[in-house]
Amino acid sequence: MSTVCAVSTPLAEGGLAVIRISGEGALDCAGRIFRPFGGKTVAEMPGYTCCYGRVVDPADGRVLDDAMLTVFRAPHSYTGEDTAEISCHGGIYITKSILRLCLANGCEQADRGEFTKRAFLNGKLSLTQAEAVADMISARGDLLLRSARLTREGRLFSRIDGVKRQLVTLLGELAAWVDYPEEDLPAVEDGALRETLSSAAGELEALLRDYDCGMVLRTGIDTVIAGKPNVGKSTLMNTLLGYERSIVTDEAGTTRDVIEETARLGELELRLSDTAGIRGSDDRIEQIGVSLAKKRLDQCALIIAVFDTSSPLDAEDRELLDYIRQLGKRLIIVLNKSDLGARVSREEFADLNARILELSAKNGEGLAELTAAVSELFGADTYDADMTVFANERQKRCAEAALETLREALTAAQSGETLDAVTVLTDHAVSKLMELTGESISEAVVGEVFSKFCVGK
Repeated sequence: MSTVCAVSTPLAEGGLAVIRISGEGALDCAGRIFRPFGGKTVAEMPGYTCCYGRVVDPADGRVLDDAMLTVFRAPHSYTGEDTAEISCHGGIYITKSILRLCLANGCEQADRGEFTKRAFLNGKLSLTQAEAVADMISARGDLLLRSARLTREGRLFSRIDGVKRQLVTLLGELAAWVDYPEEDLPAVEDGALRETLSSAAGELEALLRDYDCGMVLRTGIDTVIAGKPNVGKSTLMNTLLGYERSIVTDEAGTTRDVIEETARLGELELRLSDTAGIRGSDDRIEQIGVSLAKKRLDQCALIIAVFDTSSPLDAEDRELLDYIRQLGKRLIIVLNKSDLGARVSREEFADLNARILELSAKNGEGLAELTAAVSELFGADTYDADMTVFANERQKRCAEAALETLREALTAAQSGETLDAVTVLTDHAVSKLMELTGESISEAVVGEVFSKFCVGK
């Protein structure tokens, strides 16, 4: 493979920047542009060592920067190839100048994910471990980060490999019995066959259940704050955000449009929409706002319905409840202004499958209970951060395909189909599991996986 280079840190002003070079000619390239202090050459540097020196343009002897060079020799590097990393001052112009110097002295520009792709192709990482690198970079919470770290350490590969080994052992027994009848080998027992297929299917089902929570953690929860005017919707949104985003006044109907922002609530991210108060109105602009609010309610995954607990429910409150009741969404009832005394009974909401909370958005009281309620509704409270691994979309598709054929194989075994049919279906499931781990995968899929990485990783 060619020698490639890229900036591996964000291209912005900062204290340091790193230019990574990898490939057979990496140390030759580094030797042409880097002059260590002390007389030692780059070629003489052992792996896992670094030195201080200058980046020099060999064409005219011009010094670009003082820098540190770190050397990793194959196969003991991230990519499995000779690798050099230049740590320079983090100016954009300096960084780009050194990158151009590398390109002029034997390197090619690295593609997206090029270094991690080479690590995969050189056997340093499984495909699931390589994908976990991107997940670690993009993680926006502790649970996602821990899951990505576990996958990076090989936890997902081990789970899938364990399933695959069960099935490969079963395939060996089936093949031996079918192909060598004259050897008088014992037949595969129906009970053992069904148990193996059921166990493998159960493990894949568990992985796919975790996927749903993983997607919530990755993409956030589409959430609408709804209620009639002046119950504290905008105050609640501002409190969740930690700054004033929505205008708050004592005048009802202040919010006319849908205001959207993102807030973090514990491990979860809420994509919040503060909507116009839902009520009948002769104001044409307010009518449009109410229509938009109802449309967002139809589309969202979570409704936080806000009521003023200091006043009895009125016709507008009940109209909102009737509308929400038809939607069947995950629902949290917030009885706001609890600091003013409660005049609304929880019994008013007894027929709704909802979490009911009392809080004061103005004073920030009750937010811990709201965080716990959202976490419980979306299952984030049930996950062991030191055990759970979340699959990505590609892995999910492979697991679903394997699970489907395993279920077909189990049905075939239970209905008395020939063992040949069970064998074919089980073999297909194994192929999909090997595609998941990267043990058997097309070049196109590899390209698709690493195209989602940033340049420099």
